Amino acid sequence: MIYQFKEHIPVIHETAFIHPQAVVTGNVIIGKHVYVGPGAAIRGDWGQIIIENGCNVQENCTIHMFPGITVRLHEAAHIGHGAIIHGATIGRNCLVGMNSVIMDNVVLGDECIVGALSMIKADEIFEPRSLIVGNPAKKIKEVSDEMISWKTKGTELYQQLPTEMHTYWKACEPLRILPDTTSSTEENSQTLYKTWNTTRKS
Repeated sequence: MIYQFKEHIPVIHETAFIHPQAVVTGNVIIGKHVYVGPGAAIRGDWGQIIIENGCNVQENCTIHMFPGITVRLHEAAHIGHGAIIHGATIGRNCLVGMNSVIMDNVVLGDECIVGALSMIKADEIFEPRSLIVGNPAKKIKEVSDEMISWKTKGTELYQQLPTEMHTYWKACEPLRILPDTTSSTEENSQTLYKTWNTTRKS
């Protein structure tokens, strides 16, 4: 659902995938290979929202601002399910964990990681490679090379997803019985990506 607001019409690169149940309104610019999941609300009515190449905004996220503010997600920013970004700047290759809240005028430096359920108060500024957790959120340590490598690989899956969605995604009727299969979904997914806990054990 893409909507004009006053004179502003969203600008969305053709390689991006915006789920039909997401809502993009007004002064919004979305770059290449961006994924926006169902239930996301990206509302550029009072200010501008810029989502750079290779970002993902997952299911039920909200991006908004106070009047006159620009929200920017720099390249490869990864916004987890249910997160809220309000008037903030998210640096390149950052990860914002699920159901986190990032308040007004917050600036995350490049390659920061914000833990799930964290709440960052307005006007906080974090240097690059900060690991940030809690409510109110604080930096607890530096993001390691190992952590950012894991994050980057996860984001690469989302950068491939828009093309796959354009190619394979379609409405369908559900099956009524489970089909025979020779390999499990779990086994297939493990070849693509390992969770953080799994990588730490291996």
